[in-house]
Amino acid sequence: MAARLVPVAFPSGDDLTAAYRRLSAAYQQALCYAEDVKRLYQQLQRAIYQSLLGLANALEAKDAYTRGHSERVGAASRSVAVALGLPPHEAGIVGQAGLLHDIGKIGVPEAVLRKRGELDDTEWALMRKHPLIGAQIVSPFEFFAAGALTIRHHHERLDGSGYPDGLAGEAIPVGARIVAVADVYDALTSDRPYRAALPRDAALEYLARQAGRTLDGRVVAVFVELAGARPSADLHVGARPALAARYPATPR
Repeated sequence: MAARLVPVAFPSGDDLTAAYRRLSAAYQQALCYAEDVKRLYQQLQRAIYQSLLGLANALEAKDAYTRGHSERVGAASRSVAVALGLPPHEAGIVGQAGLLHDIGKIGVPEAVLRKRGELDDTEWALMRKHPLIGAQIVSPFEFFAAGALTIRHHHERLDGSGYPDGLAGEAIPVGARIVAVADVYDALTSDRPYRAALPRDAALEYLARQAGRTLDGRVVAVFVELAGARPSADLHVGARPALAARYPATPR
């Protein structure tokens, strides 16, 4: 028995055109929604970052000795990250983490922050908590996860002598290794309650001596190269020299 052919109705050309137009319109609308969501997310990120920056500024406003320190460390960290070839987004995160690296000091007593003499063991224990406190402050924000790690580990040292976790070598996130160099340089060339600023060249020599020991050698080389290409005023140089014997191995 021969099979019966069932006629199939195909849409007309006009129907296909209309369906395509509806599909195209829906797709364009979905793109618009996606752009709106992306824009709102970016606005939220900026608002959160500005709030964190406000905290950092409030901290520096209490202490004339460190005013401007975070801004300089952030700018230098981003420049070094770019020179090292990090992608723009990663370099931006490193710069932002440098700007916020000391935000955890908001949880350290002011008497400890501004003490003119050496810190005792109890005071050092309090001071060494600031990277952890800083990381805890920013950790709820998933978009800044890499920045939180940089803040947590910016006082780690290549030989494992740093804090809070005693990481060594490549175990230290690259962002933290970058911020560490910028932080040490700016701390050395800034007047602090416990010592006067060092001259620019003396601070750069200190970095060179620590390269490959406590500080990442490649980061130091890039930082020194960039420093040599800029006027001294751009590198923030304190006016008063200090004795080489007062070089602090671990700036506060």
